[in-house]
Amino acid sequence: QVQLVESGGGLVQPGGSLRLSCAASGTIFGINAMVWYRQDPGKQRELVATITSGGSTNYADSVKGRFTISRDNAKNTVYLQMNSLKPEDTALYYCNANIIGELSLTYLYWGQGTQVTVSS
Repeated sequence: QVQLVESGGGLVQPGGSLRLSCAASGTIFGINAMVWYRQDPGKQRELVATITSGGSTNYADSVKGRFTISRDNAKNTVYLQMNSLKPEDTALYYCNANIIGELSLTYLYWGQGTQVTVSS
């Protein structure tokens, strides 16, 4: 069984920084794209950033220039460095990953999320 576990969330003042991590564990033969999402209660889920297995990245317009997604394939982990945080970045952040398992079958797994609150 594969699990994704996010960490690194917390309370930060506007203008501050946080680094989120999402680590995959279990029977993993490879990982394709890894994605960060966020959702605030009452709002639609928003795709924040995507990184492919080759390292290509894509960002929501709302976070371009402030957030950086990266991954460590040896650790099966994806990161989200968040700088110049704004109150509107407040949300539950969670990741998903397209994971290659036995028999080269791929599955999409989701983490439980880590809360980010930006407030003075």
